[in-house]
Amino acid sequence: MVSILDPIVKKQGDTLKSQSWYKSQIANLTDRITAGKLLRDGTLNNRPSGGRLNMFLYDPKTKTRLPYYDVFPLVLPIDTIKGGFLGVNFHYLPPALRLRFLETLQEFTNNSKFNQSTRIDVSYDDLKKNKFVKPTIKKYLYTQTRSNFLRINANQAPIAVFLPVAQFRKAGARTVYRDSREML
Repeated sequence: MVSILDPIVKKQGDTLKSQSWYKSQIANLTDRITAGKLLRDGTLNNRPSGGRLNMFLYDPKTKTRLPYYDVFPLVLPIDTIKGGFLGVNFHYLPPALRLRFLETLQEFTNNSKFNQSTRIDVSYDDLKKNKFVKPTIKKYLYTQTRSNFLRINANQAPIAVFLPVAQFRKAGARTVYRDSREML
């Protein structure tokens, strides 16, 4: 299946690029990127892919008690919980900090290829001292998912963190990013 991200992945090659490079590549796609298109064009699974970023539609059970929430999260699952999983949602960070967070996770990869075989093998215990975890750690229940899980491979991850697809409810991205920065 061809993904909307494939042209950027091809240009990227085997080398991680600068933030400005990713931002300029994403800017060329902005009018064509939507949650629906990503879900239609990507590799979908019934459960989140462990060790990889995942995107999916989500309707939080406790949304009435939350100050805000993301209905299309970009999550790295890090642990299982009853009926779901614990994960870090990159969307709660501004895009530049998302890439920095992703870079801190490189030490937990199973190989240095940064391709489809690369996994981020990390648990909550591994990350609990990472400053980026506090604003991003969330619980997700399988009963509240509203789509299958879009698997984001390691070579797509630096691109995915810059995609403008976060869908916050009850507050805008500025508020979310401000609150997240205060937690760092």
